[in-house]
Amino acid sequence: MQPGDYQQITKTQIAHNLAMLHFLPAPINGAIASTLMLLNILFWVPVLLLVATVKLLLPFKRVRLIIDPLLLQIAEAWIAGNSGWMRLTQPLQWEVSGLQDLNPRQWYLVICNHQSWVDILVLQHVLNRRIPLLKFFLKKQLIWVPIMGLAWWALEFPFMRRHSEAFLQKHPEERGKDAATTRAACEKYALVPTSVMNFVEGTRFTRAKQQRQQSPYRHLLKPKAGGISLALDAMGEKFGAVLDITIAYPDGAPNFWQFLQGRVPRVIVQARTLPVPRLAASSTTDASQALRELCQGWVNQLWADKDVLLDKHLDLENNR
Repeated sequence: MQPGDYQQITKTQIAHNLAMLHFLPAPINGAIASTLMLLNILFWVPVLLLVATVKLLLPFKRVRLIIDPLLLQIAEAWIAGNSGWMRLTQPLQWEVSGLQDLNPRQWYLVICNHQSWVDILVLQHVLNRRIPLLKFFLKKQLIWVPIMGLAWWALEFPFMRRHSEAFLQKHPEERGKDAATTRAACEKYALVPTSVMNFVEGTRFTRAKQQRQQSPYRHLLKPKAGGISLALDAMGEKFGAVLDITIAYPDGAPNFWQFLQGRVPRVIVQARTLPVPRLAASSTTDASQALRELCQGWVNQLWADKDVLLDKHLDLENNR
């Protein structure tokens, strides 16, 4: 499939959540959804940490080959629990296409546009057990989030330090540390099938950010190819495919509380499976820079296609 081939995706699954609690006032529904989400966390995270402790105490490859799949199964059960309370509390219409023929035993590089924290729940809901668990690259500060920081640590989500160019000029010793973190994480992911997830815009879309960037896209921020090029350089031979996902909220991108209250009537998820770009690079600075430039051109084309697709799904007048 080529970058412009969204039109080849013809099978769309439309499903409506039963949402037995939809008759309740939105704030009460939100409180119930929040409580169920918290209970799901409190049940699964201790189990996750207990199993992760075994791996911490016995850091051997043979142990990892046993423990890592078990951790992933626990995480998938946790996500299934989230899908359960979402079905109960969210009167939501799902329009999903392009997810046929996926393989839970294959490595994937997953890229997606980013509008809301709700995107994470949407991705986990539609992809759970279709592909290996999504591994997100997180800001270093998020490790201190109560309970969840420990869960992300147990699942070996990479924590990145995102510094401005001005900071790096003053502290050049910090330059390249995120690249080292990415490579170390990818080396671990090579042992067990994994989906490396990248929101390539680097932050959530808003009109204000779009204007500050002078983004050439109507519904997207400028994509950044650095994380993708590092992942491809570190484990490109492992990836079986790239999964390019577009999320659209036709009634406007919600915040998390709006979602919990059941105020999101419809979400569109459109995916396409692409071949992995085979871009060779060596360890030299020039070659790494060349790889990044090639990745940037590739991602720019994907983003141009994605912008056209979002044009079809979003009401431009309501989003200006």
